[in-house]
Amino acid sequence: MKNLSSSQIRAMYLDFFKQHGHTIEPSASLVPKDDPSLLWINSGVATMKKYFDGSVVPKNHRLTSSQKSIRTNDIENVGKTARHHTLFEMLGNFSVGDYFKKEAITWAFELLTSPDWFGWDKDKLYMTVYPKDTDAKKYWEAAGVAPDHLIDMDDNFWDIGQGPSGPDTEVFYDRGPEHDDLKPDDPENYPGGENERYLEVWNIVFSQFNHKPDDTYEPLPRKNIDTGMGLERVTSIFQNAPTNFETDLFLPIIHKTEEFSNNKKYGVNDQDDVDFKIIADHARAITFAIGDGALPSNVGRGYVIRRLIRRAIVSGHRLGIEKDFLYKLVPIVGEIMKSYYPEVLEQKDYLAKVIHSEEKRFNETLSDGLDLLNNLLDGLKESDDKVVSGKDAFKLYDTYGFPLEMTREYLNDEGYSVDEDGFKSEMQKQKDRARNARGDKKSMGVQRDLLIEIQTPSKYVGYDQLSVPDAKLLDIIVNEKLVDSVDKGIAEFIFDKTPFYAEMGGQVADQGVIKDANGDICAKVTDVQNAPNGQNLHTVEVLKPMNKNNSYSLDVDRHFHSKVEKNHTATHLLDQSLRNILGDHTQQAGSLVEPNYLRFDFTHFGSVTEDDLNKVEELVNEQIFKELPVNTVETDQENGKKMGAIALFDNKYGDKVRVVSAGDFSVEFCGGNHVKNTNELGLFKITSESGVGAGVRRIEAVTSGDAFKYLNNEENILKRIAINTKTNKLEEVPNRINQLQEEIKELQQKQETLETKIANQQADSVFENVQNAGDLKVITGVLKVSGMGQLRQLADTWRNKNLSDVLVLGTSIKGKANLIVAVSDDQVKAGIKAGDLIKAISSEINGGGGGRPNLAQAGGSNPEGLAKAMDAAIEWLQKL
Repeated sequence: MKNLSSSQIRAMYLDFFKQHGHTIEPSASLVPKDDPSLLWINSGVATMKKYFDGSVVPKNHRLTSSQKSIRTNDIENVGKTARHHTLFEMLGNFSVGDYFKKEAITWAFELLTSPDWFGWDKDKLYMTVYPKDTDAKKYWEAAGVAPDHLIDMDDNFWDIGQGPSGPDTEVFYDRGPEHDDLKPDDPENYPGGENERYLEVWNIVFSQFNHKPDDTYEPLPRKNIDTGMGLERVTSIFQNAPTNFETDLFLPIIHKTEEFSNNKKYGVNDQDDVDFKIIADHARAITFAIGDGALPSNVGRGYVIRRLIRRAIVSGHRLGIEKDFLYKLVPIVGEIMKSYYPEVLEQKDYLAKVIHSEEKRFNETLSDGLDLLNNLLDGLKESDDKVVSGKDAFKLYDTYGFPLEMTREYLNDEGYSVDEDGFKSEMQKQKDRARNARGDKKSMGVQRDLLIEIQTPSKYVGYDQLSVPDAKLLDIIVNEKLVDSVDKGIAEFIFDKTPFYAEMGGQVADQGVIKDANGDICAKVTDVQNAPNGQNLHTVEVLKPMNKNNSYSLDVDRHFHSKVEKNHTATHLLDQSLRNILGDHTQQAGSLVEPNYLRFDFTHFGSVTEDDLNKVEELVNEQIFKELPVNTVETDQENGKKMGAIALFDNKYGDKVRVVSAGDFSVEFCGGNHVKNTNELGLFKITSESGVGAGVRRIEAVTSGDAFKYLNNEENILKRIAINTKTNKLEEVPNRINQLQEEIKELQQKQETLETKIANQQADSVFENVQNAGDLKVITGVLKVSGMGQLRQLADTWRNKNLSDVLVLGTSIKGKANLIVAVSDDQVKAGIKAGDLIKAISSEINGGGGGRPNLAQAGGSNPEGLAKAMDAAIEWLQKL
């Protein structure tokens, strides 16, 4: 067996398929682009969907990649098993309508067994196949696999519901009898069973059917190959490691963690080993996730990152690590992965900063969570209940980051337990909410075969001209059929050349009209999108008959186009200004360039201060007022990068790229439309800034005439405020508002004083009316006070004066009813609880409430029921 490093294995895999005509695709961001069906990129094929569903035709139909991926469906198992990970790398080779089973199987066997490549002993390899897939069996045997090493498996059929599907074949490596964890006659002791001996290393999917909505299957017009080989598993074989964690992908992180621990060593204690593994796995995942723009938060991807950080910190505590340590592992992760992911080390300081901040926050949260847990225990000690509810346990987990096992351990030490079924129920509710939030999105579309077939070339000329007098209509599509003519209605057109921009990179599509030879408008262009083979596909409303192969005049709406150009150039100036003011860590996370406004999403850790926002806006306007020339150069990617061009939003560019520069201020790859000089923008004004997701901020802004309209409207609002506040000059409005606020504050204080005086006068009368309810002395009353706050003040007065055993007060405010119940400390010890009484009487006001044993409150919608609530309180107390 060769002794190869993980870097060598990755390179060998990619080189093998490169030699077989594949293009190496770079590892995409873990944060999916334009795919709401995924929270994370979770496989190599997830980045290839656009090719498999036919929305884009790749330049090379053979592709290979090593794709970083995250899966979080079983985080709890990480560290407890040999091969569960949150972050992993998936090696894959893909055929988009090119080669199929024979080549895929033949090459797989060559890679695995040839001395020039992996060089594994073929006798140690076993393959599972779908029983009905006789072709797969035939090709494996032809490659050199013995028949008794081929195993039929009914589960070997890849199906995700509607969309592409097909049989698959899996490759298993026999690690030898020394890895047997089952008895020889155990039904799971075989390749494909649940055991430690036979390790699955590769899955090859033959995507050949379309799973239709009626649950029938039809052959795909183009059959595809999708494979996945886990780098971590393969590395464990080459390095003869008992588990994935004893490889060069994890051990350096584990050894560094040993330095932080309280003299703990890996490989000595099973529980300690679990914690070392959790830390190593999670350190990798959070480093890459944050590096790709996701940030810790309480929702979505941010919640996953926060959970992983906290789980790692708890493991650190169990290893005796009391100080912040997780952020110190970032450089270790970077060193391990630098051969293929150099960006980790390049941004290590920023990554460490984000993780360290979260560590500090969690240590503070730990204290708050313990306070809550102790309060829950105090409540349980006053009853015979010995179980913390699943809802409370989930709150500890969800809000304070307490893993269930940590809560369980703490409670066991105190003689209590937790409702784990209730916790699981709350967890499932959260998963359902997350699933619903992503929506009912197809994970992979069905091939639109007609568009894939259309290969007629079409040229976009809109960079230089917005009107083309002689565009030849090459293709007409109506209801998914090619036709020679169309009289009216909605159709799709492809011309030999067009000035209409196809929506891309956040810039909306051009609009305009199509004219015939007489100059009459025969169609309106409502949308333009990129067809799979790169043509601009026009969606049009046909007004007069049009024919294939005829020439027409295509005219872009110049006013619409000009406003879009201005806003697109503004996004470039804004992007660079954000980097200059906030830091280079900011990355574009999406944009929308409309004619009337622009929207720009970017990653940033924390909110943007008003001062920084003003600086960003000033910097953009400074570039506008400098009248910078905006130039575009067409070149290749390598030269574009040498020019300093920044890749916006997505790193997928063609062989030829356009580099757009605004003077020396901004240089970026961009295929969109731009002004010739920044002075055409006139003015730039930010209209809003907000958070839209985990670590993602959004700026909306306007330029030119829309910026003037916005500022003019703001000025008119200010003028109206000046009139209403009787201020002579606009600049004096802020001071006048401050004066009015002080006057309002003084009046409110006077009002509160008067209300308190009135309430005390009412209370004096109510407090004198002490009733008997059995052996208890009770005071009840419905008062006219300002709200629950004054009721609580009166309850404090009652308690200090020790006026009765129980107090029940109510008030009506703006059509709502409020109730408060107070019980003396002596009666609480005797078993009377304010919360029980408030629940018993709050139905009279159509409400509900609760609280502590000595004080509880309720609100309701029926003020007329307050008097009945007082009577109900006496009746309830008399029954005790």
